Parts: sequence; C-alpha cells; structure tokens
Amino acid sequence: MSKRIPHSTTPPRERAFLVGAEIRGAKQLLTLEDSLAELALLADTAGVDVVGELTQRLDHPHGVTYIGPGKVEELKALAEETLTDVVIFDDELSPRHQRELEKALNLRVIDRTALILDIFAQHARTSDGMLQVELAQYEYNLPRLTRAWTHLERQAGGGGGRAGSTGGVGLRGPGETQLEVDKRAIRKRITHIKSELEKVEAHRMRYRAQRKRSRIPTVAFVGYTNAGKSTLLNRIAKSEIYAADQLFATLDPTTRKVQLSGNEQALFTDTVGFIQKLPTALIAAFHATLEEIAEADLLLHVVDISHPNALNQYQAVQETLKEIDADHIPMVTALNKSDLLRDPEGAREVLKEFPKAAAISAKDGTGVKELLNLLREELYESYSPIHVRLPYQQGALISLFHELGQVERVEHERGGMVMHGRIPGRLLAQFTPWHAKHIESKKETEIEENFMEEDHV
Repeated sequence: MSKRIPHSTTPPRERAFLVGAEIRGAKQLLTLEDSLAELALLADTAGVDVVGELTQRLDHPHGVTYIGPGKVEELKALAEETLTDVVIFDDELSPRHQRELEKALNLRVIDRTALILDIFAQHARTSDGMLQVELAQYEYNLPRLTRAWTHLERQAGGGGGRAGSTGGVGLRGPGETQLEVDKRAIRKRITHIKSELEKVEAHRMRYRAQRKRSRIPTVAFVGYTNAGKSTLLNRIAKSEIYAADQLFATLDPTTRKVQLSGNEQALFTDTVGFIQKLPTALIAAFHATLEEIAEADLLLHVVDISHPNALNQYQAVQETLKEIDADHIPMVTALNKSDLLRDPEGAREVLKEFPKAAAISAKDGTGVKELLNLLREELYESYSPIHVRLPYQQGALISLFHELGQVERVEHERGGMVMHGRIPGRLLAQFTPWHAKHIESKKETEIEENFMEEDHV
C-alpha cells in the first residue's frame, strides 16, 4: 500500500519518504498508520519535509532489505518521482539492511533511531546533554561504518564536531585500512565520553545525596514527548522553562523548588519525554539523566488526554519506566490538555481508570490546584505499610524510619534488623532495595553474606 503526499509549499528542506512495516505477531503499541503519523512528526521536528509513505505487512522482515524485493522496486520508483533525498524507516534497521537498501535505492537510508538521535543532537543545550547524545550517536554508528566513511565529523552531531578534536584519524599502521583507523578513533572517543559522563553521574549523585539530606521530597515529571510537562512545571513553579508544541523540546533535566500548602515543600524535576520504540542507545547514554527519575520520591505522569492514542502513550511510558527500574516508585497521573476536549468533563470519566489522578490544563491552570493537593497528600499524608531488612550499617535509613515512620515491630538479626511499620509514600523508593519481599527472593546465604559484608565495612 502506498500513498503520495502533496509537495510542501514551505521553503525547500530535505525531502523524505517514510516506510513502515507491520510484522505479524510482533507487539505494537500503535497501529502501523499511527506509528507512521508519529514518524512524520519526528521528521518535521528534525527539519525534513515528508513527500510520501509506503507500508507493507510481513510475516517477518526480509533477510536482505527488510521489506520485500517488490516493495523495494516500488519504493525506488516513488522516491525518484517525488525527488526524495532520504528514506526513513519506522523501525531500527540492522547495518546489513541499511547497506543493502542504500545500494538498491541509490539513496541515503536512515531509521527511526537515527532520526531521534538527530533531533536530540539539535535540541541538546548543556555540555552534559551534548555528551550523552554524542555517545549515543557514536555507539549507533560504529557497527554501520563502511569503506565510504572517511570524515568522522559528519556524524558528530551531538558534539558539534568534537570528534575532530581528538586529532583526526591519525597515522595508519602497517596494513591498517582507513576503516579500521576510523573505528579505532571512534572507540577512543567513546571511551573518553564515558569517562566524562561518569564524572557527571558522580556529580548528580552528590547533588541527590544533598537533596535527600535536606528532607525535601522530589517529584519527577514523566510522560510521552509533547504531553506538556514543561508547560506544567512553568505553571506550578512560576518559571520560564523552554516549552514548545513539538517533540523532544526539552532534553536536560530542570529542577524547581515549589511551596505547597502549609510549610511543606517539594522539588519538581522536568525530564526528557518518552516515545514508543525509544532507542536503547539513548536509554544507555542518558543513564545519568534518567536516574533523576529512578531516584525520585514520587512520579508525576503527565498524559495528553486529548491525543487519540493517549492510552497507548501511557503504556509506552510505563514500559520505559520498567526498563529503567523506576516502576516501583509511587505515581500520580495528570490528565493534561483537558481544555482541548470537546467535552472537558469527559476527562472526569477517564479519571476512574487511574487510582490517583487529576484532570488539568497546564495552559490555563484548570485543575492544577487539585493536582497540587493530590501531590501534597501523597507526599506528606499518605502512609504505606512496609517490611524491610536493614543492615546495621544503614543507620541513616533506620533513623529515618524511626523519625518519620510509624514503627510497629523491630526484630534484631545477625548483622541487621527487620522493621515492620508504615512510612510516608515519598520515602518508599529509598527503602526498596531492602524490602523484605525483594530480599527474600535471594538465597538465604546471600542475605547473610550481605549483612556480614555490611558488618565489616
């Protein structure tokens, strides 16, 4: 099935033809058509005009060209007719698929992952963000290098040409090809970036430790890209964080202190938006940033309730949270953009699907007060039952339980203690590694070894 899209009347930009394949039996959050519509938005965000699209339903990807040979011929004809500059596939292509497609089409071929990496490279503003994007780009491109690859700086979008700062590719050794030299230079750059990011992560860890000592709880905003997280933080914190009606407008985490009712305070952190098929390379590269989510006391999941695929987007975020080990953190849901619904009151019905949620409009402020009350209740008034086994070396957590929790029973064991009781919901994440259910899943000998190790530190 193919569809031609009229030529754009905007100033000339790169012209892209989109390709989507539905693999029967494969898990898909969005339909093929909806996924391609999202890919078109990504292309527009990257500064590319979409001139057409092609789809195919397959039992499995073709071993050589991902789509079938007949579809490749059809794609070639359509690309020539529409003066296409680049072909963008909706799924991640293997290096072989990409090479064979470029050979058959005589055109540049990229996939969804490369497109998202390009958008991140354009939107990264801080040195940390640029390093993270550059690392993801290099790790993605390394297995895709070919003999035609001779200019490393072409792909250093995230680093703005920092790859050249390593002194170029250098001199070749005996019998060493240019490709081997290029790969060696990239591996060297990857090692350097990872070293720099370890320093970033260490700094963030110290900062998070300071925040925990201040006893001010942290609320991390999560949600699908363009759900309105930055707009909501601007509304709540009366700040002016950059917010735009586009995908991935915000990459770097931003934290603001907010005064809740009474004397209670909270730190609200805006984080990068999620998307279906979020590249694994990005999740790995943005590890330090995503830890802002994993270390939060409470998650505020912002959902664009006006979007036709709101539920699928919600599920995509939940899956990503599970992937970064943040699915155990208590969550409140904000059903945003309710002002765009034909029947705003209809959002109230949707609330029944979520245990802790508020229908809001970050743009005009509707429902934000109710949301803040819900967050305050979850942070300061909601107590959860807990059963933890804490080594004596975890004295700070033991004191925290006694000071802010409700201790019902304490049992002393070799090397540690078992505590039963209730603690504020905002503290649950800190005790998760020591939760009895989590620990009892290990062998009893491992538990004793952990306690003994802590005892001798």
